[in-house]
Amino acid sequence: MLRIAVCDDDEKQRSKTAALLNAYLHSRPGLNGQVETFQSGSALLARMEQLHGFDLYVLDILMPQLSGIDTGRRLRSLGECGEIIYLTNYNDFAADSYDVRAFFYLLKPVEEKKLFQVLDRAVEKLNRRHSSAIVVHTADGPQRILLDRIRYVERVGRCVRYGCTDGTVDSQTIRVSFREIAAPLLANESFCLCGASYVLNFQHVTGVNGQTAMLDNGQTVILPRRAAADFKKAWGKYWLDK
Repeated sequence: MLRIAVCDDDEKQRSKTAALLNAYLHSRPGLNGQVETFQSGSALLARMEQLHGFDLYVLDILMPQLSGIDTGRRLRSLGECGEIIYLTNYNDFAADSYDVRAFFYLLKPVEEKKLFQVLDRAVEKLNRRHSSAIVVHTADGPQRILLDRIRYVERVGRCVRYGCTDGTVDSQTIRVSFREIAAPLLANESFCLCGASYVLNFQHVTGVNGQTAMLDNGQTVILPRRAAADFKKAWGKYWLDK
């Protein structure tokens, strides 16, 4: 099921956006979805933590207390990877929306045709993401992990640790090299090997300062001196290409 959150402090606009989204779901018979509405960013964040996230967030930007941009930043700091679409009356916030890795930025009043086109692209991206996963053999049995939930992967002793947005997962004892274990991840453009036994997911890197990579949960990773410059260049290229 596609879970969509709408957040707008204006009740009339909130209802209008929700109606458009429900019309979109109705026009796509093979797509099962549900729309929830919120009048504030704080209410949305509280619900997000209860549900462990939505697939798609449609946010107004100018809201009291917690703006749409601030709400987006909070979502990302919590490791939320759902796609964000911003709706606004002003075109002054495009750079800020890029800062939270927004999928799209639409000016109000939103045209149905344009919104539906953006939603089709977002759903296509979500479908690709949800089918991208690895299976890790743990002491409790095989565990499937979505790639976009992985922040980092590292070798810890004779095991491999997957640092994810919802906790860590340790593999069973490995009998092959770390690079061989990491190969399925490194085949994906989001992952980068930095050092002999450490992989980072660009999706969760918010900045690179010298040898320090900053992650969206506030964690920092010290990069090997020889790898830092190449990592920063690759990280920048990843987001420019996106």
